Parts: sequence; structure tokens; C-alpha cells
Amino acid sequence: MTKFSDLNLNKKVLKAVAEAGYETPTPIQAGAIPPALEGRDVLGIAQTGTGKTASFTLPMISLLARGRARARMPRSLVLCPTRELAAQVAENFDAYAKHVKLSKALLIGGVSFKEQEAVLNRGADVLIATPGRLLDHFERGKLILNDVKIMVVDEADRMLDMGFIPDIERIFGLTNPLVRQTLFFSATMAPEIERITNTFLSAPERIEVARQATAGENITQSVFMFKASRKDREGTEKRKLLRDLIAREGDDLRNAIIFCNRKSEVDTVAKSMKKYGLDAAAIHGDLDQSQRMKTLDGFRDGTLKFLIASDVAARGLDIPNVSHVFNYDVPSHAEDYIHRIGRTGRAGKKGTTIMLCVPRDERNLADIEALLKQEIPRAEAMAQPGKPEAEAEAKTETRDEKPARSRSRARKDDAPKADDAPKQESRGRGRSEKSDSSSKPAQDKPAQEKSRSSRGGSRGSGSRDAGKGGNNQPVGLGDHLPGFIARSFEERLDN
Repeated sequence: MTKFSDLNLNKKVLKAVAEAGYETPTPIQAGAIPPALEGRDVLGIAQTGTGKTASFTLPMISLLARGRARARMPRSLVLCPTRELAAQVAENFDAYAKHVKLSKALLIGGVSFKEQEAVLNRGADVLIATPGRLLDHFERGKLILNDVKIMVVDEADRMLDMGFIPDIERIFGLTNPLVRQTLFFSATMAPEIERITNTFLSAPERIEVARQATAGENITQSVFMFKASRKDREGTEKRKLLRDLIAREGDDLRNAIIFCNRKSEVDTVAKSMKKYGLDAAAIHGDLDQSQRMKTLDGFRDGTLKFLIASDVAARGLDIPNVSHVFNYDVPSHAEDYIHRIGRTGRAGKKGTTIMLCVPRDERNLADIEALLKQEIPRAEAMAQPGKPEAEAEAKTETRDEKPARSRSRARKDDAPKADDAPKQESRGRGRSEKSDSSSKPAQDKPAQEKSRSSRGGSRGSGSRDAGKGGNNQPVGLGDHLPGFIARSFEERLDN
């Protein structure tokens, strides 16, 4: 079995790896590190959670151990799709390079330009950045990239999903291909990614440790087919179902990431869970960077149990010991499903994923299963754990209304005397009036009320004047007595 000591890494790097508690490299690490140390381009394809970050940080530190960067001219560059992933790579660099004198700069949004410029001016051996912030500094004249000797593109397929491919191509053009070594990592190989690798990589060593777009074998997957009782109750019932499923997992659920497709849904679900006493917080791209990092830190150290996230947290984040992943929404891109569920079952541990699928998302579910080349086990046989809160609220409202209807029926069932009619009709013009008028026998209505209602064109006005007439009672037809019959009958009575 290959060990890190067999990979020709710098001794100081090996010391840091040992102190981190690692002895045996993962397959992607064992395959990518040797050619990277030889100075060759590397194309690594592996599912998320397989240790891709160490696959490029360890050889990069070893190759850069000697030398020093000049101001504004980094010696290496790592491009990441999100701020969180860039910050995580920086943490890994700090852990593995602690015995090597190398400087780094982290260029991400949400941080002052002046602070970042000060670091660049001192010189950075390793530059870790998101594409947008990197180009911002370049356009300000604060960055020169033609001395980059090692360039890493991490989570390239996520770059594609986020629309960063034009930026990546531009950044490649700012570097010197004659001195640049490229390490390119992705979980999937879309045609556009293939085109970039063919354009910018020179005879790369291709390491593929798993079939493209596969889920970890130690992850238990299931999908719950959910249909709301009514369209306007879908959100309420779906959130209630999520809470019931969480309760159903019991002690097996230590913590969980809950993924939603929209940022607004992330906020709504987080607010709902906190309302019902669950320790949850939201993370998405619209939040301040400091707040996002604080939330992630709380989830990592166990002070936060539930992380409600958009896909900003789906790619590359190394959050250890996540027991569950809930897909509150079926992802619209099948590849995102792979990366979402890859947050659990990491480092050989068991993980559980549960997805909620409403009827309109069944096509996206079919795309996911086509990508996986397998059917995700259905959970239809599982009884819905608890009635939706919207239905319960509706039943509560019904119970609140029952006494009023019961009193109304009691009055209708009684055989009222003629002088009782005004009291019944004067009780109001709301629901009870409608109920009384539609079900009261015809003999209970005064003829004069029928006559005035017909002449005024309004049942409401007839009800208001019901008590002013005599006791003549037309037989049959009740409230629906046509006006011309009522007039004829009244004329006969007058004669």
C-alpha cells in the first residue's frame, strides 16, 4: 500500500502531513502527486470528498519550498469557484506549509481591497483567489501573472455552472504558457471542460479514480415523493414534512446540511426551523462574507446543527462528520446532486441523504437517475410522519367555527313562530344569514319580505325589512321565489 513517504514529497511537508494525522494517500492523491512533482500537467477527475485539495497543495508546497516571490508577482495561482472553497484551500495550505517559509494571499470578495493589496505588495508565493476578485486586482494594476509557475483550477465543472469559463480563459491568457504547469481538477467532464483542457493543458497525466458523476458507495440515498394537499399549502406542508423526517432519523442524525434551490427558500426554511426550536442558520451568496464564515465555523465546530444552504456550499467544502444531507428541492442540474450529497459520507464514513420531490420536479429527478445510471430508492411506502401543519390549522379553524354553525342549525331545526322571524333575520348579513336563507323552510319567511326582496332586487334589503310586514307566508319556493309570482300572490291576498 502506498504511503505519503513513498511520494517524494518535501520532508517538511511530510512532517506536516503526519502531524495532521494522515499516513495513506487517497487514490486521487496517489495518482496526481507524482506527475505533479515531475512538473507535468495533471487532469484529475474524482468525485467530491476524495481529497483533491491535498492532491495539488502538497506538490505545490514541495515545488515552491525554495525561492521567494516578488511584489505583485505570485509564483503560483489557485482558482476556486466560491469564497468558501478558496478559504478552505487557504486553511489547507496553512496546515501543510507550516514548516516551510512560504507566503500566501487570499483574494475573495467581502474583504477590503486595501488589505489584499498590502499582502500582494509584500509578495505572495501562493495566490488563492476567486476569478472575479482576481481580475479586479489585475485591472487595478495591482497584479502581474506572467511569473506564475504552477496554476491550479479547482472544481472546474462548478466554474462552468457559475459562468466563470470566460474569466478562466482570460486568466490563462495572462499567464506565460512556457513556464506554467497546470493542475486541473473536476468531478465531471462536460464538453466545455474538455475543450479547455485540450486548449490549455499540454499532454496532461489523466487520473480518474471513479466513474464520472458517481455517488459514494457509503452514502444511503432515498427520495420522498411528496404531493401537497393543496397548491397554496405546499410550502407549509413541505417544511412540516422536513421537520418530521428530521425527527424520524432520531439519534442517527448528528448534524445535517439542507439544500434549497433558491436563496429566498433558504431563508424561509431556516426561519421556519428556528421557529420550531431547531438550531439552524442560512448560508447563501447574498450574505456578508463575515456572516457566511461565522456560520460555517459554527457548523464545523458543532455549535450549529443544521446548515440551510444554496449550492454555494455544495462544492468542495470539507466539512467533516456530516451525517445527513437533505435535498429540500430537487436540484435543477443533475451534477449538483452529486456534489450536494458528497458533503456526507466523506473519508470512508457512512452518510444518509434524503430528497423531497414534488410532481413538477420529477423530470429533474429522472435526469439525476440517468446521470447516476441507477434508480434512487423511493420512500412512498413510508407513511407521512405527521399531518401537515396547514391541514392542522385548517382543522383548528373548522373546530372554531362549528359552534356557530351548530347554533344556527339548532335555530333552523326549531319550528319558529311568526313573531320570531324578525329576530332570526336581524342576526346579521354574514355567513349565518346565507345559511339561514338557503335552508329555512318556505313557510318560515314572511310574504312581505319576499315581496320587498323581489322589488328591491336584493335579498339583503329584504332581510333587513323582514320584520316590518304582516304574517302572510307564501307556500313553496322560499327565497328563490320569482318576483312575478310574489307580486301575483300578494295581489290575490289584497283582494
